[in-house]
Amino acid sequence: MSIDLALILVVLTAFSAVVVAFNRFYYARAGADSDNTFLDTVIEYSRSFFPVLLFVLVIRSFIFEPFRIPSGSMMPTLVQGDFIFVKKYSYGLRLPVANSKVIETGQPKRGDVVVFRLPSNPKINYIKRVVGLPGDIVAYDGGRVTINGDLMRVSAVEGDNGDIGGHVYTETLGEREHEIRHRVPIADNKDPRVRVYEVPADHYFMMGDNRDNSQDSRFIGTIPETHLVGEAVRIWMHVDLSDGPEWPDWGRIGTKIQ
Repeated sequence: MSIDLALILVVLTAFSAVVVAFNRFYYARAGADSDNTFLDTVIEYSRSFFPVLLFVLVIRSFIFEPFRIPSGSMMPTLVQGDFIFVKKYSYGLRLPVANSKVIETGQPKRGDVVVFRLPSNPKINYIKRVVGLPGDIVAYDGGRVTINGDLMRVSAVEGDNGDIGGHVYTETLGEREHEIRHRVPIADNKDPRVRVYEVPADHYFMMGDNRDNSQDSRFIGTIPETHLVGEAVRIWMHVDLSDGPEWPDWGRIGTKIQ
């Protein structure tokens, strides 16, 4: 059972706001009997927590929200244990819980790393890279991406890939360069299938940078604009607890997401 933190935050903020308003416009003015210890305690806590809750709600809903990377589908760009900031206002300001857009601020660009709500279960958040924009024809053939007939450029990254393993390449999508990972060299990819996808209006084709280990638009379909959460912009912490407690990886902290 997943916990809807946004809903909990909205409910707590609304409750404390009602209590503060009740105290200001009725209870305090009426000179109510202060022997009601329980009500006095609720009022005191609400007055203390309301500004904090409101601040957190505004920041989390409209500016930045932290997320944790739970898998390796975005390696080598993001690895399990990364904690990232997502810029919520990149693609419009949306009301919390309802997720309806109230102000238009921009659209995703090819190459952006985006957090979105899974269409089949909107309570689950995924993070992938924007490969196809509305109206694009995306083809995936032998580990290479072709968009509207143009083959995207890749170049091998030489050297030791460390814990990432596999074969790492630099890929160019539009004006954005980033690294991708393949299990085998692209030249040795023997998959005979050429998969072609047409991106509908107001939808986006997403792919993980770990191309052979990512549940993305090749499997879950294109992502509606209404399900976008925001743009992943920076790593603020890295602690991988999968093998037990460990020290943070200070070298990843503050890294800009390419």
